[in-house]
Amino acid sequence: MKSLDELITNLKHQKSNKVAVAQAADKEVLLAVKKAVDLQLATFILTGDKEEIQRLAGEVKLNVHAGDEIQIIDCLTEEASFEAVKAVSIGTAQVVMKGNVDTKALLKAVLNKQDGLRTGKILSHVALFEIPGQERLIFLTDSAMNIAPNLEEKVQIIKNAVDVAIGSGWVMPKVAPLAAVEVINPSMQATIDAATLTQMNRRGQISGCIVDGPLAFDNAVSSISAEQKGIKSEVAGKADILMVPSIEVANALYKSFMYFAHAKVAAVISGASAPIVLTSRSDTSESKVYSLALALHSSK
Repeated sequence: MKSLDELITNLKHQKSNKVAVAQAADKEVLLAVKKAVDLQLATFILTGDKEEIQRLAGEVKLNVHAGDEIQIIDCLTEEASFEAVKAVSIGTAQVVMKGNVDTKALLKAVLNKQDGLRTGKILSHVALFEIPGQERLIFLTDSAMNIAPNLEEKVQIIKNAVDVAIGSGWVMPKVAPLAAVEVINPSMQATIDAATLTQMNRRGQISGCIVDGPLAFDNAVSSISAEQKGIKSEVAGKADILMVPSIEVANALYKSFMYFAHAKVAAVISGASAPIVLTSRSDTSESKVYSLALALHSSK
């Protein structure tokens, strides 16, 4: 896959997809909903203040009276997240999308024991980038949820990212556990974890992908760099998924891709019983639609 638009193309005309939006009273969110409806990607359940949703929908020319395409659940702001998550929990919808609500409030609903989406797994952030000048899309994890994951958590972060990649059409995605260097250094925990993850993959403890590390960023993404350093690997220079050792590294890479490389991005939270679209309020409607498409692929 070479562009995020392919995510959308592969989903068109599948009206069985339904997305529940937590507190939909937000112009950019409703603009994303309108684009998704126009593209026939999904139908929607919008939770929150009905009058405010209808008012803002009118501003973006979203027809909230369009038959089965839009349903509004009128509720207080503090109830919106629980109503959206409950719609997915009981099977009415397949994806939860964050609207004009605090992330903390949405995750509280997701982790609710009664009507939440708990699975026993950790939740992790999976982003998919389209970077100008690059011939392929590339995943990055985890830039939002896990601060300093230990080895066990890194295993689950890889599994979550692989699930998203496979759902989106990748076959045996190549995973690069990143470190500052591409050799094992006992003083650098990231290199030891990366080597352990590689061995776990070879022994079948991590499946559905190819893991090889430690790899530095340059030789994970550049075949020329890998060749110059004499690295022989199925992953070096061809990584589909970059798994980073800490949230600081991931956050810096994420924002570098966006601000320096002018990348486009789609992102989801994986690890719950259904994908969660947890975009920032500052994200454009285009980015929100890409994230919706990634989540819908992941929900299959």
